[in-house]
Amino acid sequence: MATATVRPAADTDVDDIVRIQAQTWRAAYTGIVPDAALDGLSSDDARAAWTDAVHAGDGFHVLVAVEGEHTVGFCAAAYYAGTHGASIAEVSTLLVEPRWGRRGHGGRLLATAAAALRGHDAEQGRAWVPERDEASRRFYARAGWEADGAVRTLDTGDGTVREVRFVGTLALELSD
Repeated sequence: MATATVRPAADTDVDDIVRIQAQTWRAAYTGIVPDAALDGLSSDDARAAWTDAVHAGDGFHVLVAVEGEHTVGFCAAAYYAGTHGASIAEVSTLLVEPRWGRRGHGGRLLATAAAALRGHDAEQGRAWVPERDEASRRFYARAGWEADGAVRTLDTGDGTVREVRFVGTLALELSD
């Protein structure tokens, strides 16, 4: 295997992020997420949103997984300092292109995001996963995260997607 790394995203990564999200969601979420929502993932609006995310700063982290010269996955995570000690450390998106799966990229992305969130003194994280996405549910479970019973339904404008919340420690370390 070529050298695999995770690094902060830059403007030059936005097209890869858009491509990875569109391809991966098409592969994983066709039949779960309405087609119109999937079609919007490669729009100019999507590119603008990811460009803004790369520059968000102040607790927002967009990371890319790279193998050799190929960008193969990405993760967006954020820390929100709430009022009265109610802060949130959240992995909002973690995707690896299916053809690059099972090579440790997801684990590296999650561990790097966890370290970034710990930098804000967070100890616990959360991630929302489509209820029918068994692969992501298994991924978070292998990392020691578990569904806590919370659910939400997102309105995509063309339908709804039910998600379950996974929570877990941010004290994640990569094993050799």
